Amino acid sequence: MRAEALSKLDQEPRSNPGSNMADQDFTDLTILKKGERTYPDSPEKTSLESFPNRYAHRDYVIEFHCPEFTSVCPITGQPDFAVITITYIPDLKCLESKSLKLYLFSFRNVGMFHEEITNRILDDVVRAVQPRWARVRGKMNPRGGISIDVTAEHCNPGFILPETRSGKG
Repeated sequence: MRAEALSKLDQEPRSNPGSNMADQDFTDLTILKKGERTYPDSPEKTSLESFPNRYAHRDYVIEFHCPEFTSVCPITGQPDFAVITITYIPDLKCLESKSLKLYLFSFRNVGMFHEEITNRILDDVVRAVQPRWARVRGKMNPRGGISIDVTAEHCNPGFILPETRSGKG
């Protein structure tokens, strides 16, 4: 299936000045097209959307930085604040940023521990775009004088990160 998708991508022009991504049909991107301002109140009530990676023939890194992530403590209900960074090497699909923004916003009133939040985000990103490699870092603001920094990673079996490949570095 991956080989067929890569073959299809290879047949599409990448540098044609008269063709750009805006010319494509993105019917799967339902959230980006909506003009409404409704915000989901839990991750279960939203979805992460994707679009085809036109450069699946190469490894490159995409990073999202969310400096205003909020959730609540599952025990006290007090607000928690964090910086969430999502870094990944896409395979056949890329994450659409507006759906990601609404997805992250949906944690605002959800009571979860920091470790659970970070791993949940990673699981959902992997489910949505099946990246070659992904890392989610949750750098939580101090609560009770202690800050928590949680990092979770995913790597497809057999994929070797570019910086660890022999002969490079």
